[in-house]
Amino acid sequence: MMMSFDANDYRQASLESWEEAAPGWVTQQRLMREFTAPVSHWMVEAISPQPGQRVLELAAGLGETAMLAAELVAPMGGVVISDQAEAMLEGARARALELSLNNIEFRVLNAEWIDLPLASVDGVLCRWGIMLMADPATALGETRRVLRPGGRLAIAVWDSIEHNPWASLPAEEMAARSQAPEAEQSANLDPSGPAESSGGAPSPGPFALASPAKVSELLEQAGFSDIEVQAVDLLRRHSSFEELWETTLDLSRGFHDAVLSRPENEIADIRASLAERFAPYTSGDGSLEIPGRTLVASAGA
Repeated sequence: MMMSFDANDYRQASLESWEEAAPGWVTQQRLMREFTAPVSHWMVEAISPQPGQRVLELAAGLGETAMLAAELVAPMGGVVISDQAEAMLEGARARALELSLNNIEFRVLNAEWIDLPLASVDGVLCRWGIMLMADPATALGETRRVLRPGGRLAIAVWDSIEHNPWASLPAEEMAARSQAPEAEQSANLDPSGPAESSGGAPSPGPFALASPAKVSELLEQAGFSDIEVQAVDLLRRHSSFEELWETTLDLSRGFHDAVLSRPENEIADIRASLAERFAPYTSGDGSLEIPGRTLVASAGA
């Protein structure tokens, strides 16, 4: 179904959704930290933070990636953990306190207009944020503006949904229940969900940039050089289907709202049917190992 895309409406809906989603992400932060660790480590290594430097993380959520960099730039350097949602930054502050990190600044920022001076940071990180923005090209242009000459950028975007059954299977379940317009957002990491541009251009969503060519083109157009794009395979582990079910409800506002708005008997049907869909990834002891794949990219300013 073709839907017109209003960038400002999308931005507002996205902000509200992430504010609402933050408590669920805090609840599931340990599991997500383990799942996403290979990506965060790749990104930090790609920008190679040095003592005394300043690193910015955009759309940081709970800021796990920047916190890895904070240890490397200490004691004289620091990091800026930024997100559009204050509730996400509250969770990041609590995590930094837990780790006794004191060289972190927390800023409410929208990556499409970064309120920082020209050439003021040495490295920028953005894990699974660019593809969710109303205008990724503008965000990357802003990123290059705030990077010092020779600075490095590292980003991650999800590969195609076919490589990510943790997202595709819940989406298929809701589509089978006549929820086609909400199907894709029901299981993804963007609680505001994707929209389709009436002009046919790629629209925001977790799989909107699921192509090395698209990622390279965006980076080149923003003026970056020395671009590297590669795929990283991930493995999402759950001790039981119950844990997977609760995690998906916590992380995805789309799935949460689409499911919990149903009568109790239908919710039970959805749960049972989804357990069957995940059976190929379920071991005899009830634990699950679900594959995933992301694209990671690095570039120089």
